[in-house]
Amino acid sequence: MTPRIVIVPGLGDSGPQHWQTLWEEKYGAARVRQDDPEAPTPAGWSARLQEVIEATPGELVLVGHSCGVLNIVHWARLYGGHERVRGALLVGPTDAERPDMETLAPEVAPMAPIPMDALPFPALVVASETDPYVSFERAEAMAAAWDAELVNAGEAGHINVASGHGEWPDGEVLLSECMHAWTPPEISRF
Repeated sequence: MTPRIVIVPGLGDSGPQHWQTLWEEKYGAARVRQDDPEAPTPAGWSARLQEVIEATPGELVLVGHSCGVLNIVHWARLYGGHERVRGALLVGPTDAERPDMETLAPEVAPMAPIPMDALPFPALVVASETDPYVSFERAEAMAAAWDAELVNAGEAGHINVASGHGEWPDGEVLLSECMHAWTPPEISRF
């Protein structure tokens, strides 16, 4: 059986044209819906992610964007991962520790400090050279600390609708590669 995708949105729950929402519909993915998608906290958002993981059967691949990436790494620290999580695609991680984050996106500040421990599952970080919420060098340091592979998305902004990434076919290629890398060869994949 193909692992089930779990969409882990960032602030605002990723709108209807965001690639996460489009992938949810296309792949029948589970989705983490926070009580307040505008007010992340490590404990609250991690608890909801844990609930979704426990309620979703089978092997899982987490797909986080922006503050959703921080949700995944906080959850991994707080819960130690989960035996059914096969890996995570971490796109456009937001740097909650940036000195200007209080001005840029104050809602994200409670997600600091960012856990910088190796993740208990394989992960791929996709980062842009022109992301307004994280420098490429900082994303590179996060990937190294999380023991994750890093893909340079070039000058792709925040890899969201505002930067022209609605359907994001290049992301689907990366997701497919992750699914192939993280599941045994006899498992069916999309």
